[in-house]
Amino acid sequence: MFEAVQSLKAEYAELERQMSDPELHSDQANARRVGKRYAGLAPVVRAYDEWLQTADDIEAAKELAHEDPAFAEEAVKLEARRDELTEKLRMLLVPRDPSDDKDAILEIKAGEGGDESALFAGDLLKMYLKYAESQNWKTEVLDSAESDLGGYKSITVAVKAKGTPEPGEAPYAKLKFEGGVHRVQRVPVTESQGRIHTSAAGVLVLPEAEDVDVEIDQNDLRIDVFRSSGPGGQSVNTTDSAVRITHLPTGIVVSMQNEKSQLQNREQAMRVLRSRLLAAAQEAADQEASDARRLQIRTVDRSERIRTYNFPENRFSDHRVGYKAHNLDQVLGGDLAPVIQALTDADMAARLDAVESHQ
Repeated sequence: MFEAVQSLKAEYAELERQMSDPELHSDQANARRVGKRYAGLAPVVRAYDEWLQTADDIEAAKELAHEDPAFAEEAVKLEARRDELTEKLRMLLVPRDPSDDKDAILEIKAGEGGDESALFAGDLLKMYLKYAESQNWKTEVLDSAESDLGGYKSITVAVKAKGTPEPGEAPYAKLKFEGGVHRVQRVPVTESQGRIHTSAAGVLVLPEAEDVDVEIDQNDLRIDVFRSSGPGGQSVNTTDSAVRITHLPTGIVVSMQNEKSQLQNREQAMRVLRSRLLAAAQEAADQEASDARRLQIRTVDRSERIRTYNFPENRFSDHRVGYKAHNLDQVLGGDLAPVIQALTDADMAARLDAVESHQ
């Protein structure tokens, strides 16, 4: 049933050998790649080794049961444990999103609703920052454009894990289902009649690409510089520190103006550009892939309205999995774990169904 694990065990042993070689650590990017893959394979290898050991223990317990009935009870417990390990291995071997071990870049943009939408974008930002804090992740604002009332027309944040997270625990694996249109229903601060308005903000989640993930030809870039602007469009800098990078082959445009240094803005823009190019390449590969590769396509449509935040009823709803809770205040305070788990479980069930339908 788990024939594939043998090759994974061999790969795990080879990675272990590489990690003990001092030469590896002279190339930090390659060392990180090897370390991530090693950490990703560790749970599979541990579960498989225990699965094999449990089979031997069951056989021994059944033999000893002829002399001591207590071993018969032990055999029953061991068989139950082996069933648990069998299910765990089935889950671990389901094809996963290849970017699940990566950090994330989160972009939040105000949508329909004017100033109220920008305020809601600010609320979403606080929610994600609180959630990141609960996960012990590091966050860094790469770029932002504030609105006149204190919200955000747009904001881009890098979310990074500390150390090497377990499979499924990295920022992108947790946050990728947040991408889409988020709708809010509440009485805006600008509403004098007390009427409930509906507005929306968009969230885009990208896996943060490393240099080894995407190769960019500098000749494919057009780089423009301009002066930064603040709320209302007024200039906030007397030098041309803001940067706009256009990737000519794809037409992808990234602008950054948050830093006072043109060099820093360029570096931040390149980070986002690499991540957008990686996401675009993965989507193209998914469309052209074989059935086996299609199993790894993310199941969530990022273009749909995925969430409703209803303030009068303190109600939070995720429309993709039918998740509802009347704890909107807690959710906006960063309590996203239950809905993220519901989305992760639904995605895993869909992948498992796809695997089993092709067997």
